[in-house]
Amino acid sequence: MTARVLVVDDIAANVKLLEARLTADYFEVLTASSGPEALEICRKEKVDVVLLDVMMPGMDGFEVCRRLKAEPKTQNLPVIMVTALDQTSDKIQGLKAGADDFLTKPVDDIALITRVRNLARLKLLNDELMMRAAIGAKLGLGHERLEPASESAEGSRLLLVEDDWRAAEQISEALCADHEITVESSVEQALQTLSKGGFDLLIVSLDLEHADGLRLCSQVRSLEATRHLPIIILVDPAEQARLLRALDMGVNDYLVRPIDRHELQARVTTQVRRKRYTDQLRARLEEHVEQAMLDPLTGLHNRRYLESHMAAKLEDASALSQAFSILLIDIDYFKSVNDTFGHDVGDIVLKEFAARLKRLTRGIDLAARLGGEEFVIAMPGTSAERAAQVAERLRAHIENCLLYTSDA
Repeated sequence: MTARVLVVDDIAANVKLLEARLTADYFEVLTASSGPEALEICRKEKVDVVLLDVMMPGMDGFEVCRRLKAEPKTQNLPVIMVTALDQTSDKIQGLKAGADDFLTKPVDDIALITRVRNLARLKLLNDELMMRAAIGAKLGLGHERLEPASESAEGSRLLLVEDDWRAAEQISEALCADHEITVESSVEQALQTLSKGGFDLLIVSLDLEHADGLRLCSQVRSLEATRHLPIIILVDPAEQARLLRALDMGVNDYLVRPIDRHELQARVTTQVRRKRYTDQLRARLEEHVEQAMLDPLTGLHNRRYLESHMAAKLEDASALSQAFSILLIDIDYFKSVNDTFGHDVGDIVLKEFAARLKRLTRGIDLAARLGGEEFVIAMPGTSAERAAQVAERLRAHIENCLLYTSDA
């Protein structure tokens, strides 16, 4: 996956160093040497992540971040503060201004690339949801304008997985005034509690005595019911390797022990606010777009929606010189199914086939029914070689399932 990263620093050497590191990992890099220049670029250009220096003359990074988060067009743009400041008070000030994370100079290469990639992935998914809502609005379904993210995270439900009762007590005490917090000491019980639904945030310690916190995070990300639940992990300073693995698997944020209560409160508020905004986007799709854009039999998007979606995505891919692949899928010998078993059975086959397509595609991909037994999967940011691999994986999965069913 590629992304456009804006590097903002008034020192040219710092800009060149970050630009070289990001370019080597195939990110497209834009640069700015001042706060006003950065704001102008964000207004005019498509930017996925901002790497923002704090200490700049005139307008510092905190003010730039506040202004980005105050404008509807840029309010959901991920911002990483890059600074020599390492005091907790500075982090809290940045988080309150809307920053998504901090990197301290000198910047570690692995931490830089992993964090940028993770935030760019979240931005891409959010943009996809916003675009689908906008398409629905243009077709007369609801309003295109969305309310800004709420400033408050009060009343949210949090699940803390921690088997050190002292640490659990301190965290609960810091958060209980504004949030309803449930504490579980075992991974198994945590998964059962999560399965009941209704949680806004999961906080996981990586220092569990009898379980692997990373494995819990992986399981949460793989389950449909919890795939989009934000996760904050608690790590020790020496656990950088595990931290990077967690970020790479999709963990949203982290806190390094000893945990400052004010930083904890600020990071929890940021994640809950972002989830509520994303939930608003998903609700908009369910209420307005999906009803008119879905194929009534399979539940996949229909041809009408596919054409609108494809036009917008192809335009974006062309402007950014990014790959875009399309899979055309046809069920062989489907007519014989209808002729032999009847159309009711044919409908069952189509619905099950569509369900498997949805399970095996990424959140940023679009699976649609073109008509009859023909389907399409649109895959932004995917090369032809990778698309061929995905196509073979889908084909093999369908074949194996059918063979298993016939043997049974």
